[in-house]
Amino acid sequence: MTATEPKEDLRRCLQDAREVMLWKLEGLPEYDVRRPLTPTGTNLLGLVKHLTGAEALYFGATFGRPFDGPALWIAGDAEPDADLWARPEEPRARIVAGYRRAWAHADATIEALPLDAVGRLPGGPGVELTLHRVLTHMIGETHRHAGHADIVRELIDGTAGQRAGGANVAPHDPGHVARVERAAKEAAGLYDGDAP
Repeated sequence: MTATEPKEDLRRCLQDAREVMLWKLEGLPEYDVRRPLTPTGTNLLGLVKHLTGAEALYFGATFGRPFDGPALWIAGDAEPDADLWARPEEPRARIVAGYRRAWAHADATIEALPLDAVGRLPGGPGVELTLHRVLTHMIGETHRHAGHADIVRELIDGTAGQRAGGANVAPHDPGHVARVERAAKEAAGLYDGDAP
């Protein structure tokens, strides 16, 4: 493996998570990419929509490089969590294309500025952030949501892992979940010797 520049390493780490987010949508019908699968409404397409706004905010507006796209959820009078779900009139293709455009815009910002460039987060007191801090934040944010997407996709159709084919997930025999359940019951003092 060859050494690269720190900025390129960070950008690659971010890109890896971006690609996971879009892979989690592949092969699913419209209902499954939109339906809420947690009590808070977490859904695959909403996660992509949210990350589009986050990239536009952090890599665009923060550095005076506005992104030509939908208004950011933090602006105006958008309802709470408006960025975390897709309305029926918002086509999946448009949301995915918007995400790709936002990350291309972000990559242009990353390319154009040094890691120590300072931007100002819009709204409130206008917190100052370096590009390095923004990259670090967005890597964490995107990987966090990629984890959410992994769980949501597994709930939909059993697909798990960071790549197609689940190469980074150990194969589980049919008794795996039963062993995990039994261990949890034993640890909690709830196991009575019967099958889990």
